[in-house]
Amino acid sequence: MSRAPILALKDVRLADGPRMLFDGVDLALEPGVRAALVGRNGAGKSTLLRVLTGAAEADGGERTITPATRIGLVAQEPDITGESLLAYATAGGAPAHEAEAALQAFDLDPRRGTTDLSGGEGRRAALARAFAERPDVLLLDEPTNHLDIFAIETLEAMLAASRAAALVVSHDRAFLARVTQRCYWLEGRRIWRLDKGFEHFEAWSARIAADQAESLRRLSKAIERETYTFYSSITARRSRNEGRAGRLAEMRQRKGELMGDQRRSLTLAADAGGTSGQRVVEAKGLSKAFGGRVLIDGFSTRILRGDRLAVVGPNGAGKTTLVKLLLGEIAPDAGEVKLGTGLEIAYVDQARADLSAQMTLWEALAPGGGDQLLVRGRPKHVAAYAKEFLFQESQLRQPVTSLSGGERNRLLLARALAQAANLMVLDEPTNDLDMETLDLLEETLADYEGTLILVSHDRDFIDRLATSTIALDGAGHIVETPGGWTDFARQNPDFFDAVRAPPAAASKPRAEPPPARAPAKLTYKDQRRLEELEKAMPRLSDEIVALEARLDDPGLYARDRRAFDVTMHRLTTARADLARAEEDWLELEERREALARDA
Repeated sequence: MSRAPILALKDVRLADGPRMLFDGVDLALEPGVRAALVGRNGAGKSTLLRVLTGAAEADGGERTITPATRIGLVAQEPDITGESLLAYATAGGAPAHEAEAALQAFDLDPRRGTTDLSGGEGRRAALARAFAERPDVLLLDEPTNHLDIFAIETLEAMLAASRAAALVVSHDRAFLARVTQRCYWLEGRRIWRLDKGFEHFEAWSARIAADQAESLRRLSKAIERETYTFYSSITARRSRNEGRAGRLAEMRQRKGELMGDQRRSLTLAADAGGTSGQRVVEAKGLSKAFGGRVLIDGFSTRILRGDRLAVVGPNGAGKTTLVKLLLGEIAPDAGEVKLGTGLEIAYVDQARADLSAQMTLWEALAPGGGDQLLVRGRPKHVAAYAKEFLFQESQLRQPVTSLSGGERNRLLLARALAQAANLMVLDEPTNDLDMETLDLLEETLADYEGTLILVSHDRDFIDRLATSTIALDGAGHIVETPGGWTDFARQNPDFFDAVRAPPAAASKPRAEPPPARAPAKLTYKDQRRLEELEKAMPRLSDEIVALEARLDDPGLYARDRRAFDVTMHRLTTARADLARAEEDWLELEERREALARDA
């Protein structure tokens, strides 16, 4: 027996300026149902969630909601405010004990402040608040963005235990396959419904797309026949011709609507450039620690030409640090790295640090000025290349900050794929991308003839691409396994046990945190210096990477000799500052350890 929906939309219509987003959308959520909302970037998924909450008003149609129904929304970019995470999590009315339990389930300290949170920490805080409020309907907009695999597993478990109806917008196939029982597909300004979980979505949606294409083909043929008949019926009565003209106009209008709903084609291509040496990277006995915490301890590997290497682990485990060690961008504390010959490297950074707030899309694609850029060795107009990545000409002079998360990620991919590179490094490339773009990226990387290093929490993406997987647990332990995530998990089922925190543990009070790492037996001055060094070393490392990237611009010297000299001078100074900071830090750490032994 079917249950009545507690939240529903009927024949909803909404326009964004001259563009129609929805035209006759129907959607219903019954108690306890968990559904996926799938659609390409720009289709209006986030807007539809806001219509469901009542925050956005449709131009037409009907929204119905059962009285006293509570709705929780986790937005794509949550705004985390308040004196502490606990204050934030209770601001919507959640009881303090519920908020504290939810925060701890997501491995967050309720007493922590809300400033300086990473993207993953902010996302976990927003999810904790939503679950603590115990809503009847939970709307989640890209909830796995910036989460590590273990936080995603926690989210899966909490959704399974929740009694709330849920509507989830996500690009993460593995996540959707685990949590959904129904699919809503926002395509062609309407909603298509599948009463099965996401694992059935791709075959189902492919059939619909094929049917739509066949309908368009038949309509085009009918218009051709009607047009021929109309213009050849010179001897027919005028009234009959007027009738044909009306039918022909209707058919052309319908074709225009179908054509308008066709997806714009994203163009992705990767050029491996010149052939690198057979040995791309060889690392022996690598070790690296920051602030007394060992991230990498005695790790060795060999990366050969054509390998597709995935790097996985919890947030903060040192995945990006390992990549920078392998690329020679930072020095190991012990061990050595040898890079192969003829390497040409393209790097997509998860922090999108290369995109400054003041930069326009045009400047991001052509930083040297002018209206052309080199795309895999050939000049191409900026507007033409931007169009291949679905950017409108009107967006070219807009600041990067006006772009959505998906658009910014596409922009980074556009810059990276413009280079001819035989080693491509992608750090969390799947965030904010829709499934169509992900499919195309997977196909492009599968055909890529160079070497790939991929840092990702997307289990499905890893399984489809990786030939080997390196896992870090954040305590110095590293294991490398042939194959993708599924192969790694099968062969190393206990590797991450120490960092997995089951949601059930959240109901128990967490033990008091250990005392601060900085020892009391150091003098106050030395202790402060140690803390300053621990902040300065990562900052200097990041600055060195940025300066080196600036000097990689082959036209900088000819274009601006002074800027080149200033950059070179600052790079020399930064390298010296980092070496001095590492020496001072090591001396203070050795002194602290000696004092601790003597205590």
